[in-house]
Amino acid sequence: MTQTASKDTYRTANVPVRGGTLHTAIWGPDDPGTPTILAVHGVTASHKAWPYLAEALPEVRIIAPDLRGRGRSNSLPAPYGMPSHAEDLAAVLEALAPGPVVVVGHSMGAFASLVLANLFPERVSSLVLVDGGLPLQVPAGISDAEVISSVLGPAAERLNATFPSREVYRSFWRQHPAFSADWGPLVEAYVDYDLTGEEPELRPATRYQAMAEDTAELHRGASLLKALDELAVDTVVLRAPRGLLNEPAALYAPGYLDEWAAKLLSLRVREVPDVNHYTIVMGSPGAAAVAESVREALRTQ
Repeated sequence: MTQTASKDTYRTANVPVRGGTLHTAIWGPDDPGTPTILAVHGVTASHKAWPYLAEALPEVRIIAPDLRGRGRSNSLPAPYGMPSHAEDLAAVLEALAPGPVVVVGHSMGAFASLVLANLFPERVSSLVLVDGGLPLQVPAGISDAEVISSVLGPAAERLNATFPSREVYRSFWRQHPAFSADWGPLVEAYVDYDLTGEEPELRPATRYQAMAEDTAELHRGASLLKALDELAVDTVVLRAPRGLLNEPAALYAPGYLDEWAAKLLSLRVREVPDVNHYTIVMGSPGAAAVAESVREALRTQ
């Protein structure tokens, strides 16, 4: 494992995994005994989704990898899917965190976190699932391509696009309804990090194949259903009341998560007001709510 430090608390490490290394960011103190969490990003994101949470939890060490097929881990080979991500995450924890940790997963990262807790229970003390983790509500018989289009929309479409400059890509994101009122330096850094290649043919880092394979598991994946059926750790699900485009139709309809909580004794649901699917982690109010649930989980660890 190689590690690179910077002048503040942010540094990076490369952790050996199947087919190469998983690029991983670390925020927070390195002192022995520092409370540590693992943060797992969404389907087309990267570790740069987590700086708001790092600001909200300065006393906590946050370990946040770029998942296989994303960010600076995008050269790692298939297969993708939740079990593959769980194996990668377990390798990261083995390298960087000796004991069980609180795992925070956003969007698809919440699904991977559940499977991690199921396959590697010794690595996970509790789960904070942020607008994700429970099977998506999709019509019966819908194809995987239709799921991608209906759930992700422009987030998936951009993966096949090229951009002539970083500024054009920033403009693309500035116009995104989720960020139109919440643009700032941390969002811009997230957007800049997402690009690979050279002008005038810059591309988003996430591999379309990785996104497609992973999205197919978010409503019918056997590993996910097994993880939910065997859920054995304290779990809180934070729901955003607005969707990926800041629309009133959220990722999870009102009441749907409560139905799951009624079936799973270790699962609790909380709604975070005035956030969408992105700003629940990539905005200060949303990150503060996530941080509150993390601190609660750490107190009971």
